Amino acid sequence: MTDFGKHYEESVLVSATPDEIFNFADNHKNFSAHMNKSSWMMGGGSMETEMDEGKGQKLGSHIKLHGKVFGFNLFLDEAITKYSPPNHKEWKTVGNINLLVVDHYKLGFEIKPEKENSLLKVYIDYNLPKPFFTKLLGLLLGSIYAKWCVKQMIKGVDEHFKTSKEK
Repeated sequence: MTDFGKHYEESVLVSATPDEIFNFADNHKNFSAHMNKSSWMMGGGSMETEMDEGKGQKLGSHIKLHGKVFGFNLFLDEAITKYSPPNHKEWKTVGNINLLVVDHYKLGFEIKPEKENSLLKVYIDYNLPKPFFTKLLGLLLGSIYAKWCVKQMIKGVDEHFKTSKEK
C-alpha cells in the first residue's frame, strides 16, 4: 500500500501526444505555476521555486519551494522518485518541511495514449500535519487544498494544449 493516509486524483483527455504532454508537464514552472502566483487558496501569498542542476527532470533531482501563505512562512523540499518519459513522473517531499494543511506528500502524473489523444492522470497522496493546530487546519482544509492543487495542474496542461491547437 502506501505511507500516506489521503489520496486524490483526477484525469483529463488531452488533445496531444504523451511526448508533448510529458515535455510540458516535466517543466516544473509549467506544471506547478499555480504555486508561484498569488491566489485566495494561497492566502494572498505565493511560493518561490528553486531547482537544482537537474531542474526536477531526473531521478533524485530536488525542487525547493518557500514563501508566505496566510502570513506563515512555508518551506518544502521535493525529490523526483520516478521518472519514465513520456508516461510517468513522481516526486515526494523529503526532510524537514513546514506546511499548513498537508504534511509530507507524493505527487505525480501518468500519461496514456488514447486514440489521437492522451489521458493525463494527476494524483496526490498525503498525510495530515501532526501538530494540533495544523492538524485541525488539515482536517478542515487538506482535502480542499489537495483537490485545488491537482485541478490546477490538470487545468494548466489542458489549457496549454487547447490554446496551442487554436494557434
